Amino acid sequence: MQVHLFRHGTAEDIRSGGSDSQRKLTAAGREEVRLAIECARPATIAPTLILSSPYVRAVETAEIAAGVLGFAGSIVRTSALEPSASPQGVWEEIRGRQNELQILLAGHEPLLSQLAAYLLDAPTLLIEMRKAMLVRIDLDRFGGNPRGILKWMLPPDLWAS
Repeated sequence: MQVHLFRHGTAEDIRSGGSDSQRKLTAAGREEVRLAIECARPATIAPTLILSSPYVRAVETAEIAAGVLGFAGSIVRTSALEPSASPQGVWEEIRGRQNELQILLAGHEPLLSQLAAYLLDAPTLLIEMRKAMLVRIDLDRFGGNPRGILKWMLPPDLWAS
């Protein structure tokens, strides 16, 4: 299974009395996400499932990715991808969907960098998951702890102008 970790783009600041979960992508953030996913298209990203944090900026990121990639399914929102969630919780979500060929996960920091290290069975690995960054990790076993293979990382430096 290919797992694509996709951090949301730049989001608006929290408004006075507002909620972090309601923050939307800025116009620049939407463009960052679109450019990142366009740049990754030659890597044949074709998710059979898209999972997203329920936070608005992650859902918007997932929707943009779905549009660019021609994904016709429904985006599944899961609390397992909220910023304060655990990598183990996301692993359980993935393990429950072993028949999927490619999963795109739209989420946040610090969870996504922790999740990448967890999926690679490298708990001390530090990864800087910048906004609109994509990481592909391949998994071929689902028992116990994961032991993925890092295939590529697409930082904003490669697509930003």
